[in-house]
Amino acid sequence: MTRTTTDVTSDAEGDGASAVDRAIDAFRRGEPVLVHDAADREGETDIIYPGGAVDAEAIVHLRADAGGLICAAVSHDVAETIELPFLEDELDHPAAADHELGYDDRSSFSLPVNHRETFTGITDDDRALTIRRLAGVAKQASTGNYDAEDFAADFRTPGHVHVLRGAPDLLSDRRGHTELGLALADAAGLPPAVVVCEMLDEESGGARTPAAAREYARRNDFVYVEGAALIERLE
Repeated sequence: MTRTTTDVTSDAEGDGASAVDRAIDAFRRGEPVLVHDAADREGETDIIYPGGAVDAEAIVHLRADAGGLICAAVSHDVAETIELPFLEDELDHPAAADHELGYDDRSSFSLPVNHRETFTGITDDDRALTIRRLAGVAKQASTGNYDAEDFAADFRTPGHVHVLRGAPDLLSDRRGHTELGLALADAAGLPPAVVVCEMLDEESGGARTPAAAREYARRNDFVYVEGAALIERLE
């Protein structure tokens, strides 16, 4: 991943119109953006990349500096085209019978996959390859030139990249990091595929606080933006 630092520093609070503009511009350049959803939701900040920009260096960045679960999100339309289900609908086990969440109506998780050109699927190179190919799928599926049979020929499940399904109307339906990232990709004119990973605090083990995430963004010349600002602008 090649990143420029010119005009990428975040707003002091990350919640203004200029932070949204910077986030869109950074995404368009293939750079990561830090997005905090809301204090009354998950209360987490995710590092979000455009799917097509993810290389092994980006996976190292997410592992080392975020520490949460690395997931790839695709739009509802793409998921429907390649027949990706919600994972909870596919599980026939007592543990899946009651899937209540404290922060939302349902999980976005679909199938975990590996691209068939990977080996174990877990290495930085393998996960980066799977994610980039998913971004390619999102672009092809959006044109109607790719279907479930094509997907099965290219990917296998179970795998090491968890795929998330975006809500049909994105931020009008749901306001999770899945939808915030996909809305950002749409605003940047990119295919509907992004990578999200929660930022964890290495001392407490909990979510990194917004203040700590803003400071991390300032030190590293990344954009930090509040979910509320993205919703106001992009919904």
